[in-house]
Amino acid sequence: MKYTQLGRTGLKVSRLVLGTMNFGPQTDEADSHAIMDAALDAGINFFDTANVYGWGENKGRTEEIIGNWFAKGGDRRDKVVLATKVYGKMAADGDSWPNHDKLSALNIRRAVDASLKRLQTDHIDVYQFHHIDRRTPFEEIWQAIDVLVQQGKILYVGSSNFPGYKIAQANEIAARRGGTIGLVSEQCLYNLAERRAEMEVIPAAQEYGLGVIPWSPLHGGLLGGVIKKEAQGGRRASGRAADALANTAIRAQIQSYEDLLEKHGAEPGEAALAWLLTRPGVTGPIVGPRTPQQLESALRAVELELSEELLTGLDEIFPGPGPSPEAFAW
Repeated sequence: MKYTQLGRTGLKVSRLVLGTMNFGPQTDEADSHAIMDAALDAGINFFDTANVYGWGENKGRTEEIIGNWFAKGGDRRDKVVLATKVYGKMAADGDSWPNHDKLSALNIRRAVDASLKRLQTDHIDVYQFHHIDRRTPFEEIWQAIDVLVQQGKILYVGSSNFPGYKIAQANEIAARRGGTIGLVSEQCLYNLAERRAEMEVIPAAQEYGLGVIPWSPLHGGLLGGVIKKEAQGGRRASGRAADALANTAIRAQIQSYEDLLEKHGAEPGEAALAWLLTRPGVTGPIVGPRTPQQLESALRAVELELSEELLTGLDEIFPGPGPSPEAFAW
């Protein structure tokens, strides 16, 4: 495994991030534990989750699965850089009681303590804001975070799904307040098929020293060789990938992508991950394996070298927006 610093911090993390969103809803606890063991054995030390994972009536279940894994001992917790998130509503569905979501100081305090209990740990390494909160000022958010850092409950803070201007706003207010280093990472939707983050989010992250953590690196399976798998009678596309392939222009684009990689002898899913690892500012993409076999495929991407010819071909099929502001101005 290869490692890098998380943004401008001294924290060293693996170039792949283990995403756990499937743990509980799609992968049972025993298999989830096996995947985490395999990830740790392979050198992945950066694990990502969120308090709402498990979804619906099972919100918090994913954190519980991770906590039960930590409880097995064997230095599991000490070896893991643990990231979780706050924002989503944790009250039971249909319960409209206030202050059970978003980023008020009250909810942050409540959410941290609940996550620590489920995760069976005394601290969270990277505590991430899952979304912007348009009603809560950053002065209040940072005051709440400062208290938690002083208490030793969290170490670093990251954002997720933030636009560029909110990254700037958050860190400028943090700098004016002093006593906090502000956001150190941004988790955003970014992959070959979805490159809008290159216009504002990634430049802002680089300017402020945030590590970029792309989620959905295969764009819901669209970049994982979905057409070839269909032709071979394998698992059919679903969700976002199926909707995209219904568009004839997108289907032709994905066919060109798969043809290009077949020409270069590369597997689509592995190449899509390897491409992200070449992008400026990227710490590492989040991989969310449902099985140990999917984890093995993701691990191969770390060692995959993409030729300049292949990189040029990928840019031709999936052109990015170009530099900012030239992408939308002169």
